[in-house]
Amino acid sequence: MDMFLFLVVLISLLPMGASLYNTTVGCRIIQPPREGGIRYRGLTQEQIRNVEILPVDYEIEYLCRSDRIIVGPKVRKCLENGTWTDMTLQSRCLRQCPRIGLSLENGQVHHSNVEHSPVEGTQVFYRCNHNFRLVGHNSSICNKEGKWSNPKPICEYDKNTGLSSSGKKPLYIGALFPMSGGWPGGQACLPSAKMALEHVNNRHDILPGYELKLIYQDSKCDPGEATKLLYELLYKEPIKIVLMPGCSSVSTLVAEAARMWNLIVLSYGSSSPALSNRQRFPTFFRTHPSATLHNPTRVQLFKKWKWTKIATIQQTTEVFTSTLDDLEERVKEAGIEISVRQSFLTDPAIAVKNLKRQDARIIVGLFYETEARKVFCEVFKEKLYGKKYVWFLIGWYADNWFKIKDPSINCTVENMTEAVEGHVTTEIVMLNPETVKGASNLTSQEFLEQLMKRLGGKNPEETGGFQEAPLAYDAIWALALALNKTAEQLAKKGLRLEDFNYNNKNITNEIYKAMNSSSFEGVSGHVVFDAQGSRMAWTLIEQLQGGSYKKIGYYDSTKGNLSWYANDKWIGPHPPADQTKVIEEYRHLSQKLFVTVSVFAGLGILLGIICLTFNVYNSNVRYIQNSQPYLNNMTAVGCMLALAAVFPLGLDGKHISRSHFPFVCQARLWLLGLGFSLAYGSMFTKIWWVHTVFTKKDEKKEKRKQHLEPWKLYATVGVLLAIDILSLMIWQIVDPLHITIEEFTKEAPKVDNDVLIQPLLEHCSSEKMNTWLGVVYGYKGLLLLLGIFLAYETKSVSTEKINDHRAVGMAIYNVAVLCLITAPVTMILNSQQDAAFAFASLAIVFSVYITLVVLFVPKMRRLITRGEWQSEQQDTMKTGSSTNNNDEEKSRQLEKENRELEKIIAEKEERVSELRHQLLERQQLRSRRRPSVNEKQAFLAQGPPSSGFPISSSVENHQEHFTNSNIAPIASLYQPSVRPPLADKLSRNNCHGSRLHLLYK
Repeated sequence: MDMFLFLVVLISLLPMGASLYNTTVGCRIIQPPREGGIRYRGLTQEQIRNVEILPVDYEIEYLCRSDRIIVGPKVRKCLENGTWTDMTLQSRCLRQCPRIGLSLENGQVHHSNVEHSPVEGTQVFYRCNHNFRLVGHNSSICNKEGKWSNPKPICEYDKNTGLSSSGKKPLYIGALFPMSGGWPGGQACLPSAKMALEHVNNRHDILPGYELKLIYQDSKCDPGEATKLLYELLYKEPIKIVLMPGCSSVSTLVAEAARMWNLIVLSYGSSSPALSNRQRFPTFFRTHPSATLHNPTRVQLFKKWKWTKIATIQQTTEVFTSTLDDLEERVKEAGIEISVRQSFLTDPAIAVKNLKRQDARIIVGLFYETEARKVFCEVFKEKLYGKKYVWFLIGWYADNWFKIKDPSINCTVENMTEAVEGHVTTEIVMLNPETVKGASNLTSQEFLEQLMKRLGGKNPEETGGFQEAPLAYDAIWALALALNKTAEQLAKKGLRLEDFNYNNKNITNEIYKAMNSSSFEGVSGHVVFDAQGSRMAWTLIEQLQGGSYKKIGYYDSTKGNLSWYANDKWIGPHPPADQTKVIEEYRHLSQKLFVTVSVFAGLGILLGIICLTFNVYNSNVRYIQNSQPYLNNMTAVGCMLALAAVFPLGLDGKHISRSHFPFVCQARLWLLGLGFSLAYGSMFTKIWWVHTVFTKKDEKKEKRKQHLEPWKLYATVGVLLAIDILSLMIWQIVDPLHITIEEFTKEAPKVDNDVLIQPLLEHCSSEKMNTWLGVVYGYKGLLLLLGIFLAYETKSVSTEKINDHRAVGMAIYNVAVLCLITAPVTMILNSQQDAAFAFASLAIVFSVYITLVVLFVPKMRRLITRGEWQSEQQDTMKTGSSTNNNDEEKSRQLEKENRELEKIIAEKEERVSELRHQLLERQQLRSRRRPSVNEKQAFLAQGPPSSGFPISSSVENHQEHFTNSNIAPIASLYQPSVRPPLADKLSRNNCHGSRLHLLYK
């Protein structure tokens, strides 16, 4: 048989061999239905031929050819008694006739086979509505070929009927109810609308003298089909006063075209946000709220749970895109940020991973039910659920949507149940939750009871549009009330509703005004339209708790009223945070370190006060005077200012408020800057002066004898101080220091995974901090380097005018080295508050201590050990001597020179003794030779030789004179042309005028 499709056998047992089926307990193989067959799963054709009995619980399912359907049981199961289930019912494969024969425009269709699609033997009966007459056969039968025996009839409007059977003038409504297609909402909405028409027409206070009539077609929720039907509605009698489409795609087509015929469009089942465009759809109204009505509820919940950061994921369809655009505008007005926005077409895997990577916590999901299962399967894989996450979904999914087996996902029901737990849904309230009677004099429960009777006991979950049925009911009532109000307004103008035609814009405007001002209680709740013609309704808020949905509140967007049941349940103790909670934690200076350094700084200030007091008290002592005490006083004051800078350097947000921090910043800068200028500037001035005076050329050395003018030294220090003050003032005025906060990498604590610590550190800074520091460091660095050079150059210079310049040089070495090391290191350690403070403050403390100790302790030691505490006047009164300290110094110098000369005399005496010995030897030699008289006369006649030795008498005289001389005539040993100054002084002051001649060998 061509294109034959066998029946499929489903078994719940594991596959077994043929030998296992040949058992005495079981069911015999049954014959397949005509035009069908049986396929045995787990068995080969050879095994099937050898099997006679199948085991208990073995199941089979029938399938027919593609042009046939099963009528009767599709599945049979082997029972323990050896029979198959439902054997009393026959399973047949029958041909199917087109379903178009089951609908009739402006009429009703009744058929015998109400439970199945039309198959062989199905008979249908046709009947037209009132004011319509049937054209064609009133019945038809589906034959064995799958065709209707008679063509489908039509219902034509009977022009001869002016009034209805009740004697009222009819007003016709052209409606499109989707009985099939993507959304078969007409299955429940059509009976609901008919019921509303009956209730309206039975009221004598609404549209007196008029009767509303419904002319409807099956649009199949298809815009193409709806185009053809719309044409028939508009160009066939009678004139329709209002159009009522169903699903969004059809409503978009109808509403855009209706304005050309001056028709009001009232929809009962359209939720697309695009239909809220008044410029594009100027006459459109709908009792079904827009999909954007979920958004005010979502925003209200965000505010309630104090969320300011959300994420979204959507399926890329027009309805969800426009809904999300509206949500984005609303959250922006509420001060809420959409941090992540993801979309997908069919596969949400990448979008879900991006949500995880960007730490999305509060997530709004907009997608259809089938895509929702794909999303949450990926959510389970990425662990994007639990106490840290909240999902917001659309509420019109089936209650067990996550438990439905879907072959497109590879997650179990348990996985899906775990992933969706705790999510929140928002759903438009389509049935009034309150037990009140509205305009129709029915409560919502009474309406449901009557609707169920009209549906003939059908299962509501299997009936399309059951949830939207109250909206269709209220749509008829909204139209009736608006037409009733319009009739009153037209009567004032001498017009009637039956005067309406497609060219009468005045009546259309009146109907529009009446519809726009509608406000009444319906079975779906309070009915009112916004400026875009969309229904304003309540929103039901539910949460999935323990696998089932629980109502947790309602939201009335018209009044902004949130009715909260306070039964929301979370995995944690409270609603999760909208993002990882970041706790700002300021890094403060170690208090132990601050106290320790402050103690040393305080002791240093005390030492500075002692040194300053000592220097001032002994300023009249000659030794102190020769060290330029005023410059030393400046050094002591500068050291104390530098030490005082340690205290504000250690102050931070733990001790002072942020408003006071700029003053602390300025205090640091000024104290340290002025302290450095005074302390180092005074020492630099001393060493500069020493170098200037004592390293001149020989021709300029006479200036050394000049008196040192102190004002020049003070002026030098003043210049250095003025430069610092001027630069600091310009800095403070142009770019003042202020507090800045440095942020470090977030740290995760060990206790709570949903909290991060944000370390912060306070700094004193300005807009161009690096530029100012470069200028200051450059200037100070040059001074330090120059000071080191000058100290090195003058290390061997000795002067009475500044007798402590060597100590100053040593202090400059230490200060310069510490400063040159500390400045770059503190910049590197700027982000480590303890290390930076310790390095900078200890450098200040050590440099100050070294400076004070080197400059002042030797002076104290000298004055204490030598008893030179008295001033110059006291020393004069005590001794009564007119000799000043300068003469004493000269006397000591002369004594030293005398000792050196005594050594020289001793050496000369030794030489004289040696010469005397040699002379004695020569005399002895001459006496042995006994020269003749002639030789003696010749020798005497020649005289003494020019380069020889003196004669004996002369030597004797000289010897006698030398031996009788004392230490005083030492200067006579030197020739007058080469006598040193000290020898001259000795000869003038202490020695007589005799001289000793030098003896040469």
